[in-house]
Formats: sequence, C-alpha cells, structure tokens
Amino acid sequence: MAHAGPDGTAGPHAFVADVHAPKLEAEDRHHLERALRLRHGDPLTVGDGDGRWRECRFGDNLEVAGEVVEVVQPSEEVSVGFSILKGHRPEPILQKLTEQGVDRIIPLLAERSIVRWDADKCTLQHPRFLRIVREAAMQSRRVRLPVVERITEPAETASRPGTALAQAGGRRLQAGDRTILVGPEGGWTPAEVAGHDVVDLGTTVLRAETAAIAAGTLLTALRDGRVTPPL
Repeated sequence: MAHAGPDGTAGPHAFVADVHAPKLEAEDRHHLERALRLRHGDPLTVGDGDGRWRECRFGDNLEVAGEVVEVVQPSEEVSVGFSILKGHRPEPILQKLTEQGVDRIIPLLAERSIVRWDADKCTLQHPRFLRIVREAAMQSRRVRLPVVERITEPAETASRPGTALAQAGGRRLQAGDRTILVGPEGGWTPAEVAGHDVVDLGTTVLRAETAAIAAGTLLTALRDGRVTPPL
C-alpha cells in the first residue's frame, strides 16, 4: 500500500465507481471536456473515494495507464463540526475542510444559531453538501471522500470520545484531540458547554467560519505529525 495519493502531475482527478473498470459520470466528463479542456489521450487520475486510485488517459472510454494504488488509511480519524451561519453559505467551510484532509464533517444547528432550518430543509441540504465535498475532493486529489453527517444538534456529538468544543479560555490542543466542534456567531450557551471538554484555538477572536477552518488545520497537522510540540 502507498501513503500518498495523486500529486497533480498526472492531470486532473475524478471519481469513478470502480477503479478496475473506470467509467466517468456524465457530469464529470462534461467538466473535464468543457472546463478543463481535456483532449483524447490527456492524462488524468481516477479514484473510488475509498482509498484506491490509478492513472488513466482521457477519451470516449478511459484508457488505463497505471496500476491500482491503494493508500493507507490514516491511523486516526479527525472530525470538525461547524454551526450553520446566517448569511454565509457553507460551501467555503466544506471545501476547506475537505482540502485539509478532515475525515468527518458535522454540520450543526446550535442553540444560538440564527439559522433555523426545519427537518425538511436539513434533509434537502445534505445532498448539496455531498456534491460540494466531492468537487473539493477532486480538486485537492483526495483518494478518500470525507463523511458528511446530516445536520444535527451539538448535544448529539459533543459526548463522543475525543471531542472538544472550541471556546476562548479552554485548554491547549494536544496530540489525542480528534474532534472539535465550533459554535455559531454568538458562541455556545452555558448548557451546551456544561460537562464537556473545551479547547482554545488561538489568542485572537476568530470568526466562526475561520475557527472551523483553523480547527481542521490544527487537527490534521497534529494527526499527521506535521507540527513540532511547543517548547
């Protein structure tokens, strides 16, 4: 097994149902032809979203150009929960968390969330979130698609092992942290924080969307060993 996915030198990246018999979906083919201007014989990579990928060449039918590579799954899963914000589309947060390598994304409706979606609206939004994440995963050459949970309340996730809420005055992040939940514009209520671990993401006041992206950066860096512990 390999430890890395495509690096971009073999062309754009797309997802297929089966890397052993790769076939592009119509929407992906249209994007490659019209937006990226791929021509017959141009290189690209394809993945199945579950860790396997290979090099191919573009055409009416994809031509296999390399062996199937299976990438080792990270030893620990990292997750970020973010509150849906008023006036802010969730696309940038979903995109950046995907690009960073976050494994699980948890959209939240907290007590102080100004946005109030009913069950039907939440259900309708989930397929859109999945499309956004899939597109971001192709752009960033991910070989595993992150899980996007259905919109839920913080209480449903805050008690999971290794989960902490982001809030000023909390403790510093440490190597074992795996999930961070970020509150809405008004922050968490005392009831939401009570009994739960709290971490501080920095010395300045961050906008909610910035805090979610910062949480993804810090968690993946810790998980992947890309930071040196502070002195």
